[in-house]
Parts: sequence; structure tokens; C-alpha cells
Amino acid sequence: MALLMKTDTDRGPWWRDEFHKALPDLEFRLFPETGSLGDIEFALVWKPPHGFLATLPRLRAIFSLGAGVDHLLDDPRLPARVPVVRLVDVQLTRQMTEYAVMHVLRLHRNGPQYEEQQRRRVWREVPQKQTGERRVGVMGVGEIGGSIARALAGLGFDVAGWSRRPRPLPGVAGFAGREQLPAFLARSEIVVCVLPLTPQTADILDARAFAAMPRGGYVINIGRGRLLVETDLLDALAAGQLAGAVLDVFRKEPLPADSPLWSHPAVTVTPHTAAMTDPRSAVAQVVDNIRLIRAGQAPLNAIDPRAGY
Repeated sequence: MALLMKTDTDRGPWWRDEFHKALPDLEFRLFPETGSLGDIEFALVWKPPHGFLATLPRLRAIFSLGAGVDHLLDDPRLPARVPVVRLVDVQLTRQMTEYAVMHVLRLHRNGPQYEEQQRRRVWREVPQKQTGERRVGVMGVGEIGGSIARALAGLGFDVAGWSRRPRPLPGVAGFAGREQLPAFLARSEIVVCVLPLTPQTADILDARAFAAMPRGGYVINIGRGRLLVETDLLDALAAGQLAGAVLDVFRKEPLPADSPLWSHPAVTVTPHTAAMTDPRSAVAQVVDNIRLIRAGQAPLNAIDPRAGY
């Protein structure tokens, strides 16, 4: 039995060491050194080449090297009968929550205004809202979004969540479905987007969405780059409809050097680092699922390909 890992980072040897500790009889292979394709029963991958997974005749499970699975579902030759399992990792959820809370607090406490004043050597107090007066909206309130919404509510913010279907959270106002999206956006001064990418959510943050938000609002996107229309964002910033944005994901990654987002004074860019999968916590989840599959049981956190998550 072999597991093949395909990653875009240089941490493959670290993953190998953690797998050897947790499951010594597992043969670990690091793409592109595949060895015999017929030996590979499990694939732990991030953005594998389209069609490659279909060449593995004994494949029993595909593990996404991250919370999102759109990089797998857009493969037209993805093996139909092989379960796709998303990573639900406590450490990853915690990191995403830290990132969102950090930037919401920075925006709430007028960080961009004070940073600009420092550049111009201006000493002036900016009026400050109380947390209970600041309305924050979280788009996508699953494992990660729910954690973010609860953390922000715990700090005293007026928090709402929006999702495809109702997902009640204590202390968080609930909105669901396309018909309630305009009302959700209209009450959200800061929107944090952690939606999965599906045909229904692609381009959801567009000119109409920005126009529905309160003037001078902010957008934080840590979901997927294709959720947000970058040209519409730049237009909304130019018109003053939005005051700023924090972007960790982009339609094309790495972000091209000529992208205007790099130098825009109202945009904060980070290189898809809101959370980094940690082998020390993630390997245990993969190994538990391998053991379930070996025992003839269904893996945990398998996604519904029709829903896209």
C-alpha cells in the first residue's frame, strides 16, 4: 500500500516523517516520484494535474491538502467512485480564525487611517465605534466560518452569518439563500468571506454585492480567489463605495507582478497564508480515515461532489 502526496510547498519531507511515525507500514511517495501507479491506494494532493488521478487504478481515497476541494472537482476526469475527503483540521481552523479576527480588529480600530496618518506625520484622533456598533458579516458559516463568527461575537461585535442553507449559531444573526443575501450585505460594514467555491458561489462578490453594502465598507476574502471579481472591487474602491479590502486569495496565484492590487493603497495582500496545513495535526486525520477504509468503512468528512463541498 502506498500514499502519494502532491504539494506546492517544500514540506514534503516533514509530512513523510509524520506519516512514518503514525503509520509505519504506509509507503510514502512524493510527486512527481510516483513509482508504480498500481501500488497507490491513497492520494493526498493539492492541485494535481487534470487527469492524473484517473491513472491510478487502485485508488481508494483522495485527500485534499486543505479545506477546499474545488481544485479537485474542476478535474473533468476525476474518478467518480473514489471518495474525496476534505481536511477538517483544528489548527487550520484556528489559524483562519486568527487571521479574520486580526484584520477585523484592525479595520474596526481604524488601522488603515492611522497608518496613512503616520505616513503623512499627522497626529489626529479618528472617531471610534464601539464593538457592539460594528456590524460584521461572515459568508459561509461551516467549520471555519462558524469559528470566525463565534470568535467575533465573543468580542462583542454585531455578527451575522450567511450560508446556502440555514445554520443557526448562538449570538449570530442568521441569513440564508440568495433571497436573503442583499439584506445580509446591507447590514454588514465588514464582510468576511470563507465560502467554498462552487458554480453557485463563483463571482458572488461582484459589483452588485459591493453596491448592496454600506458605503465605506470593507471586504476580507479568505475563501477562494474566484469568489471575488477583482475588477469590480477596484471600481468600488475608486468610487468610494468600499473603503478597503484584505485579500489572501486571488483569481490567479501567485498574484501577477503587474496586478494593480499590489500597489493599491486600500488593499492588503497576503500570499494565501491565512492558514497553513500543519502535518503534526493533519496526518492524524488522514491516518484515521485510512484505517476506516481498511476496515471497510466510509471515511469521515467525505464531500458531496454535487454540492461542491
